[in-house]
Amino acid sequence: MLLRLLLLICAPLCEPTELFLTASPAHPIEGSSVTLTCAIQLPLQTTDSQLQYRFVRNGWPLRLAWSSSPKLQIPSMWRGNSGLYWCEAKPVKAGVIKSKMLQINVQRVPVSDVNLEARPPGGQVTEGKMLVLVCSVTEGTGNITFFWYKGAMGLKLGTKTQSSLTAEFEILTARESDAEQYYCAADNGYGPSLSELVSITVRIPVSHPVLTVRATGAQAVAGDTVELHCEVQRGSPPILYRFYHEDIILGNSSAPSRGGASFNLTAEHSGNYSCEADNGLGTQHSEAVPLNITGKQSASDPLRSPPSPVPQEITYLNSPTPVPLQPVYENVNLVSGDDIYSLVYCSQQEWKAAAERPRTPTEDEVSLDIYSKLKQASDSDGDYEDAM
Repeated sequence: MLLRLLLLICAPLCEPTELFLTASPAHPIEGSSVTLTCAIQLPLQTTDSQLQYRFVRNGWPLRLAWSSSPKLQIPSMWRGNSGLYWCEAKPVKAGVIKSKMLQINVQRVPVSDVNLEARPPGGQVTEGKMLVLVCSVTEGTGNITFFWYKGAMGLKLGTKTQSSLTAEFEILTARESDAEQYYCAADNGYGPSLSELVSITVRIPVSHPVLTVRATGAQAVAGDTVELHCEVQRGSPPILYRFYHEDIILGNSSAPSRGGASFNLTAEHSGNYSCEADNGLGTQHSEAVPLNITGKQSASDPLRSPPSPVPQEITYLNSPTPVPLQPVYENVNLVSGDDIYSLVYCSQQEWKAAAERPRTPTEDEVSLDIYSKLKQASDSDGDYEDAM
C-alpha cells in the first residue's frame, strides 16, 4: 500500500520532460527569414513561464543571454547559415534540458538573366567623360561575383563580389580606344552566366578646322569660281561646316564622314574668309584666311601684240606738187615693267587731176611703219609729238 501511494504522489513529478525544435520554413531560401521555435513537454504542475531558453547552431549560441521567449527569428538566412541547430531550456530549480538536433540547409538560387547596360544610355559616351557598365541579374541568391570583359576575345577588366543583384564597373575617362564591344558575367557558386554583347561608341568633339581657299589661277579674279574647303583632323561625324566672309555666313555643308566639306562661290569681295565645324559636341572656328580679288582682264592680252595703226584718211589738195610726208604718232603702250614702245608711220599725199587714169596706192602712196627704240618710261618724259 505504501509503494502504491508513493507512485501516485510521484507520477506527475517524474514524467519525462522533452524539448522539440522546429524551423519555419523548414527549407529556407537565401535571403529569407526563419523562425525557430522550442517546444517543451512539462509535468502538469510546471508552466513554461518558469523556463529560460537559448538557441544553438553548430555548438555556438545564437544569442549569448538566456531568454524567456521560446522563439527566435533570424531575419536573413544565407548559405553559410546552414548547419545543426538545437535549443536548450533551463527550469528555475533544475538542470538544462537540450532538444534533439535539427539540420537546416539554406537553399541557394542560381543567377539567371544576366544583363549588361551602359551609362550614358545607348552606349554613346563623349571622349573624356565617365562610362559606367552596369551588370545585373534577375534572380540569384547569396554573394554574387560579377565579371566585366572587353572585346570578343574577353579581355578581363575587373571583378566585384557582393550580396546584391546589381554591380557597376566605371571607366572614369573614356578614350577613343574604349570604343568596343563589352559583356559581363555573374556567378554565385553554380557557374558563371554571361550577358549579351553591348557596343560602346566614343564620340569625339571636333578639333579646330583648317580652311583652304582654292582659286582657278594663281590670282583670284572677279567673276571666277573660288572653292572654300573646311576640314578637321579629329571629330565624330556627321559634322556640319559653316562658311563665313568676315562675320557674314555664306552657307553650310554637312559631311556624313571624314574628309571635310567644300563650298563654291563667285569671287566678288576681298577680305577675310573662315569656317567653323560642329558635330553637336561643341563648335570650333578656323583661323581667318585673307583673299584678294582683282579686276577682270580682257579676252586678248594687249601686252603680247603691237598696237594697230590709227587709220588716217587720205586727202587730195589742188596743188601741183605733192605734199611732203607727214609723220603720225600713236599713243605709247606699256609692254612690261617700265619699258614702252612708240609707233610712227608716214603717208605721202599727192595732187591728182580728175582726168588722169586711176592708180593703185602702191604707185603714188607710201606708208612707213616705224617702231621707236626701247625707252625707259618715267614721269618726266614729255610728249613724243612735242619733242619732234
